[in-house]
Amino acid sequence: MVDLQRQARALGDPTRHEIFRYVVAAGRRVGVAELTDHVQLNHNAVRQHLGKLVDAELLIEGVEKSTGRGRPRLHYTVDPSTESRWGVTGPYERLSLMLSEIIRTGDSPIEVGRRAGHRERLGTGRTVEPVAELVERMARHGFEPSVSRDGDVIEITLQTCPFESAALADPDTICQLHLGLAYGVAEEVGGIVIDELAPRDPRRAQCRLRCRVVETAEAVSVPAPTSG
Repeated sequence: MVDLQRQARALGDPTRHEIFRYVVAAGRRVGVAELTDHVQLNHNAVRQHLGKLVDAELLIEGVEKSTGRGRPRLHYTVDPSTESRWGVTGPYERLSLMLSEIIRTGDSPIEVGRRAGHRERLGTGRTVEPVAELVERMARHGFEPSVSRDGDVIEITLQTCPFESAALADPDTICQLHLGLAYGVAEEVGGIVIDELAPRDPRRAQCRLRCRVVETAEAVSVPAPTSG
């Protein structure tokens, strides 16, 4: 369970608050070097601030895929469970915005989820590996994904349902939103096609997102006629 007092203490430091706000505004993964340039502090000082933000479950630390010698570089994104009280769009606020869009536009949950996936921003200055990128972006939404691969066939297990209560009440709508989100993210990343989302009981999660690695020109996802 998130310790709100711990988060408040972490954000009580002006520098940590500025680092957190910078990552929130970026809407993508941010590296230590970029943050040192922004706050004009040395690398070690920024790393210490980032460590406290990660410990408070405000940021998530990830590792860039190594491209050569030396240590892999670390990057940071907003923890998907972070509440809106800290100036972030929390998980159920994101859901309410998508549901409002369904009502306002009359579009299907798949199409609304797809647009949300297209709004995801890709970090700059790096080569994208499609599967790793898809997994990371689904992680940003709170699915805690794990991946298994057999050649070009990929199965991503979504170990957490970020909208568990809503999925219990209306599984068709929530699963279709999730499927659409995966479509949109995959189309933004390129090189991967979503075949289906096999649902499970949201209380236990473990839904399976099945997809394939393809040539970029082939990477067009087609919405399934049934719910995911």
